[in-house]
Amino acid sequence: MPDTPDAPDALNQPLPPRARDLWAEDPVLRHYAAVFGADAGALAAYGRALGSEEMVGAGRAANRHPPELLSFDRGGRRLDQVRFHPGYHTHLRHGLAAGYAALPWEGGTGGHVTHAAMVYLQSRTEPGTACPMTMTYAAIPALSGPLADRWRPLLMSRVYDPGFAPPDRKTGATMGMAMTERQGGTDVRANTTRAEADGKGYRLTGHKWFCSAPMSDGFLTLAQAKRGLTCFVVPRWCPDGAQNPIRLMRLKDKLGNRANASAEIEYHRAWAERLGEEGEGIRRIIRMVHHTRLDTALAPAGLMRAALAEAHWWCAGRRVFRRRLIDQPLMRVVLADLALDWEAATALGLRVAAAFDAPEQAPFARVAVALAKFLNNKLCPGLVCEAMECLGGMGYTDDTPMPMLYREAPLNSIWEGSGNVICLDIIRTLARDAGAAGMLGAELEAARGADRRFDKALKAWRARWRGVPEEADARRFAEETAVLLAASVLLRHGPPAVSDGYVATRLSERRCRVAGAVAGLDTGAVIRRIAAAG
Repeated sequence: MPDTPDAPDALNQPLPPRARDLWAEDPVLRHYAAVFGADAGALAAYGRALGSEEMVGAGRAANRHPPELLSFDRGGRRLDQVRFHPGYHTHLRHGLAAGYAALPWEGGTGGHVTHAAMVYLQSRTEPGTACPMTMTYAAIPALSGPLADRWRPLLMSRVYDPGFAPPDRKTGATMGMAMTERQGGTDVRANTTRAEADGKGYRLTGHKWFCSAPMSDGFLTLAQAKRGLTCFVVPRWCPDGAQNPIRLMRLKDKLGNRANASAEIEYHRAWAERLGEEGEGIRRIIRMVHHTRLDTALAPAGLMRAALAEAHWWCAGRRVFRRRLIDQPLMRVVLADLALDWEAATALGLRVAAAFDAPEQAPFARVAVALAKFLNNKLCPGLVCEAMECLGGMGYTDDTPMPMLYREAPLNSIWEGSGNVICLDIIRTLARDAGAAGMLGAELEAARGADRRFDKALKAWRARWRGVPEEADARRFAEETAVLLAASVLLRHGPPAVSDGYVATRLSERRCRVAGAVAGLDTGAVIRRIAAAG
């Protein structure tokens, strides 16, 4: 009997994968996780579960059914709550149980590298649910004194408790952040939220323009006290058991990150406890920001991986002009070129995470996390767009994960300091911290002698940037430095085909601006680094 039009071999459509083992199929993640000391057992279990049909389905459902704001009950009483799709809770329950927030603080080795790899894996399946877990992870080191004694056991609990109840009635808690205001944005010194002392605590009054994960059990927030901008912990419940007057004004209608709620909130004399002394708010909350930036450096690498996995799956199973797409020279060079940026982003991000695990490398971590965040996020949207194009029209439909990945791709560049802010932070850190500058230089020098083209580029970089750059040059400096840093990591720890291709195409005097406009890559060896996704 002749094939019917809907017979499998007539459709020329590769069958969608029912489930994936996100750890086993990713040789790049496994390689650098091992190099930098991650817990392979924890990551194997996490990646296997995240790729299951249940978790993939839960993530897609949470994206298709966004959170709903419940402002009042039927009698007109204020609720100020958010209702999430069950898929959202499924991902938080699994992530927190796996140690996403707690593991780095439990005393084991490689905790931050393992956490960073979990961020990468989570970003492949449902990125929105990473936000509340990331903020909880990052809030833990920011707490001190009695606040730490009360909150840390709940924040480090591996039990996800979504109940809306005071902390002393919960088995686990999450912590969010509310810093920015509409008149200032990044310039938090312009904040107008007021804090008035009230017995053992304070009362906060003001408006916050962005508050992600507004159903968190508490929020680190900034407000103006008598002695200046101060950091506070604002719980959802007052000490007397009454609901704290935190008004959820509306949920943001966002481009992506749809499973997660972001809200405008108002404090109406909300009860809060001071964290640190009055006037040192930025110094306090920056401890949280420093750790959330690590996650914003790894999330784009996970998004890149997800997009390349889809592109490879499609190209390996689709035939065009009597050949598989994956066998066509032009498609191969496009995929290989994209894969270089993905592997560099992964290697750089996990190297930075390793610095978080080594207290003596704290100065390097301060500048390197900003460099990784800047470069990885600037590359992510273009890579996802090119990967989408590999699928043709199918890539533009929500039957595939490509639109979700595309909507998500710009987020981490904006969150926790947009590009200009990050570049300014980089040059200010280097100007103020000789240790950071010295350790960055040593990390670049560590690859000297491995490749003459790298040595030439490093020499030119040192000649060009003899001092701290002017503000207007900060972007150029950040990109050149981050690319050199990524090349240094690849030359020392990556396979020759990848490091050679990266140095040849990223450190050359002239580089075209579109993916695939390169020559001389060992496309077979580079593509094999993503081949397991097929």
